Amino acid sequence: MTNQTAIIIGAGPAGLTAAYELVQRTDIKPVVYEATGDIGGISRTINYKGNRMDIGGHRFFSKSDRVMQWWKNILSVQGKPARDDILLGRDTSFLNGNGSADPEKTDEVMLIRKRLSRILFERRFYDYPIALSLDTFRNLGLVRIVKMALSYGKGRLLPIKKEKSLEDFFINRFGKELYLTFFKDYTEKVWGVGCDKIKPEWGAQRIKGLSISGAIAHAAKKMLGRDESVAQKGTETTLIEQFLYPKFGPGQMWQEVAAIVREKDGEVHLRHKVTGLKLRDNGITEAQIQDQDTGSTITKAADYFFSTMPVKDLIESFDSDVPAKVKQVADGLVYRDFITAGLLLKKLKIQNQTKLKTVNNIIPDNWIYIQEKDVKLGRLQIFNNWSPYMVADPDTVWMGLEYFCNENDELWNKPDADFAEFAADELAHIGIIDKADVLDSVVVRMPKTYPAYFGSYEQFDVIRAFTDKIENLFLVGRNGMHRYNNQDHSMLAAMTAVDNIVEGVRSKDNIWTVNTEDEYHEEK
Repeated sequence: MTNQTAIIIGAGPAGLTAAYELVQRTDIKPVVYEATGDIGGISRTINYKGNRMDIGGHRFFSKSDRVMQWWKNILSVQGKPARDDILLGRDTSFLNGNGSADPEKTDEVMLIRKRLSRILFERRFYDYPIALSLDTFRNLGLVRIVKMALSYGKGRLLPIKKEKSLEDFFINRFGKELYLTFFKDYTEKVWGVGCDKIKPEWGAQRIKGLSISGAIAHAAKKMLGRDESVAQKGTETTLIEQFLYPKFGPGQMWQEVAAIVREKDGEVHLRHKVTGLKLRDNGITEAQIQDQDTGSTITKAADYFFSTMPVKDLIESFDSDVPAKVKQVADGLVYRDFITAGLLLKKLKIQNQTKLKTVNNIIPDNWIYIQEKDVKLGRLQIFNNWSPYMVADPDTVWMGLEYFCNENDELWNKPDADFAEFAADELAHIGIIDKADVLDSVVVRMPKTYPAYFGSYEQFDVIRAFTDKIENLFLVGRNGMHRYNNQDHSMLAAMTAVDNIVEGVRSKDNIWTVNTEDEYHEEK
């Protein structure tokens, strides 16, 4: 493998994981090209005047021991003994007397965070996932509770035998009434289409293990006071109680990984966009890369190519003839785009309207799902609760208001100042803030954040059959595989691709089975 090169398109979790694996395990030199000026893809962290924003909210948690250990090899864990091999060549002054990492003494650390997410529905808070508690029964009322129980029983006794849509998926697992109350509106905000238009694979990938029985069993564990480690092997992902989180947000992890890749003679180039790929026989021979600052284009040959770019763009980049059917399916792939409005506030209006323990008079939620029909806001993050180091002034509240849209629609095209005003108005309308408490704002747009499970997705196997035959091309990552993967699934796909190179495995089936096999899923 000496003197070989791999071109990696994209510096997100999948691309940088592939680069790291190559420099650690092979003599193949990774050269990463990232079209934007940021490291981390959608796992980047935006720094606005010392206030850090996580695009989407990234819990560092995985059922995969390999991924969990991988993260711990990059950053130490708060309060846990640091491994000797991690400390080689590093300053150890940040350790406490017992050899554990202290976030007050080092930035190279992941915090152990408690997880809390809730749903705001009809101006009332509900645990997410829905808990069988007195508050839940009181908020819903007897009539609605009875309807939910009856429709759940009907769904279990007379399930939809062949699930054709995400709506069928939800109804089979939760009953129609619970689906209509807590799943339908939010999901349709995310995707912009009805749940009956979305393939059931979305549910199978994202919430395979979540069920009423699972939620009841989890509640019983909590009542018994059962304590679990950060790994929480027996807990479905949606129900986990704690997770790891880099001191300065997810982007910190990927900045560290990029630095290691560079230290080991790999390359990471920002604002360099791959615009063309030369396809010959069953392989790619070279790539055309455009410098986004100068406009100049270079051509670079390589032995291997890893792509995390949107599949639609990948197919367009090939210089030789691509089968018409492949082009047709690629052109029909749909993406959902994303806008976050960061609001800096003096305080929250709802700070004293909850029984939950508050810190600095801030409700303790990591994020809140906004299941209200009279606003377009989809989800609300409170960055103070992800990490106190994300906020420049601890006496302020730093929030992210998340909106789902289509590129160049009305929301996307709003000027930043107008969008921030609109977002603040919505938050005030549902009683979370007083607009007079807004101190500052910033707006961040992320195109192609969510690969959609409608459009031509049903025929995606046509694309896969074509790309799998390109022997030195590996599709990894959320957009690279057109899958709504979690961060750890994207990483595992990249690791598996490198495994195949090292072991001489030509089939790519094992890459595509990541996030479909039980061992990677929320339940075993």
